[in-house]
Amino acid sequence: MRRHHRENCSSARTAPMHKEVTASRRAIPSVTKVLDSLGKIDLARPLIVDRVRRELSRIRASGKIPEFRSIVDLVRISLEELRASRLQPVINGTGIVIHTNVGRAPLASAAVHALSEVGSAYSNLEYDLMTGGRGHRGAYIETALALLCGAESATVVNNCAAALVLIVQHFTRTKPEVVISRGELVQIGGEFRIGEILEATGVKLREVGATNKTALADYSRAIGPQTGIILKVHRSNFFMSGFVESPSSTAIARLARKKRVPFAEDLGSGAIVATEQFGIPEHEPTPVEALEDGADLVCFSGDKLFGGPQAGIIAGKKRFIAALKREPLFRALRCDKLILTALQSTVDFHLTDSTSEIPAIAFLRISKDELRARAAAILARLRGLPLQIAIGRGTVKVGGGTLPRSVMSSITIDIFPESCSVQDFASTLRQSVPPVIGYVANERFKLDLRTIFPQQDDAVVDAIRTACAATH
Repeated sequence: MRRHHRENCSSARTAPMHKEVTASRRAIPSVTKVLDSLGKIDLARPLIVDRVRRELSRIRASGKIPEFRSIVDLVRISLEELRASRLQPVINGTGIVIHTNVGRAPLASAAVHALSEVGSAYSNLEYDLMTGGRGHRGAYIETALALLCGAESATVVNNCAAALVLIVQHFTRTKPEVVISRGELVQIGGEFRIGEILEATGVKLREVGATNKTALADYSRAIGPQTGIILKVHRSNFFMSGFVESPSSTAIARLARKKRVPFAEDLGSGAIVATEQFGIPEHEPTPVEALEDGADLVCFSGDKLFGGPQAGIIAGKKRFIAALKREPLFRALRCDKLILTALQSTVDFHLTDSTSEIPAIAFLRISKDELRARAAAILARLRGLPLQIAIGRGTVKVGGGTLPRSVMSSITIDIFPESCSVQDFASTLRQSVPPVIGYVANERFKLDLRTIFPQQDDAVVDAIRTACAATH
């Protein structure tokens, strides 16, 4: 009896709690009900359903159930965040030409046209049209790149870090040490460090010199029977001044030949034309110069000052390039038909001295008078809106870890909205179609026209008008 009584008491105590939990769970709306309330969303339905289920599961786990309207709003915000993460074109008014966050170098229109033609049909990617047999992937682009770089041979992988890994892995297969200056163990985008990338291949770094001073004798002392390669990394995303010293590439190359050790140089930026022609006093070394100075191999990015798609370009001695292409890793790092197509168009512009067709280079050559005329035309179309607007001055950076000491003067559209904060105005413009991205300085929202295509001026005007209407 006592046991039965205790069981009844226990049931009596737990029943209300069970009813409360059940009632609470019943308050969570069904997936279908939320979907019906969302209306039209510009996303694939499976993604929408998945996001609804995730949000409802999160609410269930929290134990706090908002009102139905609030639940729908939470789901809608989550879906907007997902939609905004889709790759899409944006208007870059930041004044950074090679902006990694917005896709680095825009492609030339001819490259985009070639992508459309090759991507929408079959191609001769590995088919020899002369013999009717199997062809060599990238035959044209490798020939063109070798000529452009003044090299015996060239090849391409999917980015510059991959090029560096391929080079290092090949030359350290039997001799595991890489000699590199401490002052060149740079950190690149995404918090990746050159040293860590190299060590991931299993090599041993022989760091020489100090952060600010490395002498040729430091390299000489470090070279030994286990030295596989000497590596020089161009300090493209920072500079040092004051009590600093580093040997020239020519001196390192001479030492490498004497010691019979391969010497490779990572140039990073991929400058082909002299950067001084942009009115920039700082010089960015080119592949031609590095190879003339004695490097056995150079590597650089395709989507920075080269102005093409993401790629890691390697140029240098024919026997070394051939050896790299025999590496099993090369198969994993090779480029697809779309990258090779866009790169092919870009290389052709360099070879024919038509670099004005390459947007990244064209942006650096635009005169301030042209920018000022565009700014005046934009201002004339925005009169009468609830904002203070003026033509301002800006400073452009090349970006992409390139020419860190150099800036160019530019022209900006400076906006101070009267009906909302500058930050809210910037946020509203980022929700435009296409999104308009600028920056805030001196309590003004600024759009730098040097990094905005002239054909985008109409979209900028429309976006500003819409933003004023939304915040008024």
